Amino acid sequence: MKTLIIVAHPHLHTSRVNRAWTEIMKTHPDTTVHTLYDAYPDHQLDIAYEQALLDSHDRIIFQYPLYWYSTPPLLKQWFDEVLAFGWAFGPDGNHMQGKEIGIAISTAGSSAAYQPGGSNLFTIRTIAAPMEALTHYVGAHYLPPFVLHNVHHITDEQITDSQLAYVQHLNTVRHVHTPDSITVNP
Repeated sequence: MKTLIIVAHPHLHTSRVNRAWTEIMKTHPDTTVHTLYDAYPDHQLDIAYEQALLDSHDRIIFQYPLYWYSTPPLLKQWFDEVLAFGWAFGPDGNHMQGKEIGIAISTAGSSAAYQPGGSNLFTIRTIAAPMEALTHYVGAHYLPPFVLHNVHHITDEQITDSQLAYVQHLNTVRHVHTPDSITVNP
């Protein structure tokens, strides 16, 4: 299975977690790592190139830090422009059908903050519901999210552990609905 990791971190070079995840994924077999902010510093997407990348992969993982309960802005733009009517949905819009889509996200808050009654009120599964809905809308299969919490307060050893957990996640995850996300607790 060919996997495409679309990394959407506006400051990847200063990120400890997402940079480490990106580095390990570059060594993962049958995996292409595509960093949006490096590829498009001017935010002018090459739609044909992006669609060709999607066509050539079976599994797509969107990797990003959680930004105000959503994705970074360039990834939102990517969804709006790349997953176009007539290509990803609508008449003849079948390019995403049958593919697997998942997310790998990092959060500044603790895992306890992402529970009912926690400071963020909702679980990651609830916050990521738009990604699951997008996946369903384009006829793809949604994978359980991979999440690392509390990223500003973890050790280098915990980052290394999260890299290994991310690889394990990609090797074992299946598109079945689970009660919540796959969470790494440092």
